[in-house]
Amino acid sequence: MSNSVATQNPIAAFSGFMDKFKPQLALAIPKHLSADRMSRLALTSFSTNSKLQECDPKSIAASIMTAGQLGLEPGVNGQGFLVPYGRTCTFVPGWKGLVDLVSRSGRGTVYTGVIFKDQEYTWLDGARRDLIIHNETDLDDPDDITHAYSIGWVKDSSMPIIELWRVSKIVKHRDKYNKVGKSHYSFRDWEMYARKIPLLQVLKYMPQSIELSNAIAISHASEAGRAAIIENGIVLDTEPEMREEQTLCYSDDDFNRNLPGWKKLIAEGKKTPQQVIATANSKAPLTADQQKKILEFPGPSAQSSGEIVVTYAQVSDKLNKAGDIDLLDAAADLIGEVADPQQRAELGNLYKQRRAELAG
Repeated sequence: MSNSVATQNPIAAFSGFMDKFKPQLALAIPKHLSADRMSRLALTSFSTNSKLQECDPKSIAASIMTAGQLGLEPGVNGQGFLVPYGRTCTFVPGWKGLVDLVSRSGRGTVYTGVIFKDQEYTWLDGARRDLIIHNETDLDDPDDITHAYSIGWVKDSSMPIIELWRVSKIVKHRDKYNKVGKSHYSFRDWEMYARKIPLLQVLKYMPQSIELSNAIAISHASEAGRAAIIENGIVLDTEPEMREEQTLCYSDDDFNRNLPGWKKLIAEGKKTPQQVIATANSKAPLTADQQKKILEFPGPSAQSSGEIVVTYAQVSDKLNKAGDIDLLDAAADLIGEVADPQQRAELGNLYKQRRAELAG
């Protein structure tokens, strides 16, 4: 019976896998990190990312171990991320994680940022080097970013190291090295990627600890679509290349053409959003954004009564973004307003996992 439940519930199965992996993890990570906490972070990422649930658990465990050896926690304050490429998971250091590693060395500091289209700036390069941004902005849409920059200060140095890149140059860089197509994490988090590219250029000239040097090597491997691990302090490629899966997903045209029919089935109570997704996936995989749109469709009772519907996607988003326990508890109050019992149960489990994470 327990094997059957584990088979039907990938989260429970992965939780059991991580419990067995903890002793090995504890031996590999620095003493200031906890194997229990790293395991919880892996489970949180796994439970909130359907693509990650398709990965080989061993590659997720290897990615968690890599993060731990760098002294970074995946999914915490942008330090790094567990990124699925097909059935392979790889750890990708975030720009905040790289900045943190520089600061820990005590031999320099570094920062990275972006410039939006309504901001004016002055850029000097030569005998004197400086970057001055003259005004603030209320813009936050990644499409409004025109430049990304990074500034590094080596301790006791008289002049900063500055890299200023246009978005067009960053796109060319991504397209040159990207081997995984639309699966590349830059399509999900453009600002994070845009900040990271000039940062990596600046880091070439900064004093580097072993952890920072390995983090940069891991980052370069992920940019080129290769999985890598740290073994005996050295970064090793585990796969020559991770190509984008040759899976024909629903195109935007196909999805939009089917959308009215699916919406009608849900509105008339003939199918739940989950049943629609299951049927659609049997023909071709839906993307995460496409599934989210279907999950947000209101059911028949809500449409006929005119009630405001709280969707699974909305509550899940609030739970994942909550930065402290008070905000998390406020988001949890909405769980009871989600119509589907199975979704309420899943949200309850997510709430428990996030509360344990924030309390830890």
